[in-house]
Amino acid sequence: MVVTTAVFALMSWRIVGRGMAILTIISFIFINMIQLWPETMTTLSMIITSVLFCTVIGVPTGIFVARNDLAWKIVRPILDIMQTVPSFVYLVPIVMLFGVGMAPGIIATIIFALPQIISMTNICIRNVRTDLIEAAEAFGSTPWQMLWEVQIPLAMRIIMAGLHQTLILALSMVVIAALIGAGGFGLVVNTDLGRLDVGGATAGGVGIVILAIVLDRLTQDLVEPHSGSSLREALLSFFKGQNMEQEAASATQDKAA
Repeated sequence: MVVTTAVFALMSWRIVGRGMAILTIISFIFINMIQLWPETMTTLSMIITSVLFCTVIGVPTGIFVARNDLAWKIVRPILDIMQTVPSFVYLVPIVMLFGVGMAPGIIATIIFALPQIISMTNICIRNVRTDLIEAAEAFGSTPWQMLWEVQIPLAMRIIMAGLHQTLILALSMVVIAALIGAGGFGLVVNTDLGRLDVGGATAGGVGIVILAIVLDRLTQDLVEPHSGSSLREALLSFFKGQNMEQEAASATQDKAA
């Protein structure tokens, strides 16, 4: 508990500021006080694993379909279907193919969160300014040099925004995946609701919210650097960040349409 809290506090201090580091320490101490630390680590490990696989698969796929119109015409309907299907529906084929447990829960989370990062990577690569592309071509850049030295650096901010949204989607799906034995906070909430234990379910819900706030602020500040370091600003920036993320998501959907 001490090591994990120290690591996240240092990351918060380095990325966001002193206020977020203090908030992270207080949040993790509170989770330990309500005796949900093992569930926190289970949920956190599933989120990190899912987001890592989504990044490894989604970013190269998004770059590929951005540079290949035929591939995008094939992939786009699939992504639309994946983003439209309710999250609970993903659990049915996963259980049929892989059974129950943590691994099937992670697979369901990856499939659920993957379309967002693919779509945003594709859009941001396609929307790189044409004059910069033409300038790179005029200087004799190869397609590979243009990708790594022009398009990806200019699109990195939107790619990180897609990674942030992927993490939030993974967090929501990890909770639902507890229905197929994934464990973590979702198992606490579902079990206590089944027992009509309102207090236990509330504690699990509070743990989910705390973990979501910490992860959201850490990843969001990679997209929008925040100069404030006070605890008050760290709390206020979370709610402001939610509005900014909703506006970015709506703008992305409008461009895709």
